[in-house]
Amino acid sequence: MAQAKPTGTWQDWVFDRILRGLIGTALALPWSLRVRFIGWFVRRILAPMVGYRDRAMANLAYIYPDMPETRRRQIADAVADNAGRTMIENYDTQGLLERTKDQVISGPGLAALEQARAEGRPVMMVTAHFANFEVPRAALVNRGFQIGGLYRPLSNPYFNAHYAKNMERLSGPVFPQGAQGTMGLVRHILKGGMGVLLFDIYAAGGRPISFLGKPAMTQTSAADIALRTKALLIPFFAIRRADGLTFDVQIDAPIEHTTAERMTREMTERLEERIKDHPEQWFWIHRRWSKTL
Repeated sequence: MAQAKPTGTWQDWVFDRILRGLIGTALALPWSLRVRFIGWFVRRILAPMVGYRDRAMANLAYIYPDMPETRRRQIADAVADNAGRTMIENYDTQGLLERTKDQVISGPGLAALEQARAEGRPVMMVTAHFANFEVPRAALVNRGFQIGGLYRPLSNPYFNAHYAKNMERLSGPVFPQGAQGTMGLVRHILKGGMGVLLFDIYAAGGRPISFLGKPAMTQTSAADIALRTKALLIPFFAIRRADGLTFDVQIDAPIEHTTAERMTREMTERLEERIKDHPEQWFWIHRRWSKTL
């Protein structure tokens, strides 16, 4: 995927160089040590420094106003740790594929995926910023699936340049969010490929869909694409185990084709079930309900 040379502020450039150095240093460490180290670094240093902890605390207070502050801080710290682990896990593409080579996949969606592949039927998959969202994709790549993606470009253009390339190395192609990127993903799906989209981010042009009891502006893009291409719409999730290094992978049954909004509500409800069981694994560091929260 050809990309123009990124341009941004000098602060963006410096921050990207710091992150590149950190990632490069971590990748030189043994796998389990690097995952624990970056989790610790993001939890103890990066999250407090750049405001991730405060934002997670604010989001938790918004959704769970009766939750004790000590519990909110415990979840916020665990969220930062998981985010750090996820970043460094996904920057070792070959290692991620190797570690998911024998990954067990549960749920009725796997059989539906295999049948769709055999029949040449399009598939649109959806997931969220929960645990490590690339683990199921890597596990499916190991089973011979090719899964393209639609992603939201990061605000730092220098970091985004290698972030996008890294995602493409896993199972390309990947397309930036927007009209042109959506058309690229649609063409990929219509050619028999499979696509994935993360739907749990604030979208100014989206629809107000209840999420954890509060309205959240949500794009219906995944459902729109599924309806347009007659593709199966299948949610999948990874759940990080207590050891912090391995995962359970669950692929849900396809969502029935109705309306884009109703289908998006259904995928949101399936995510809510996971968050209620494992609140520390969802990325509370995002501005999910409001740009100002």
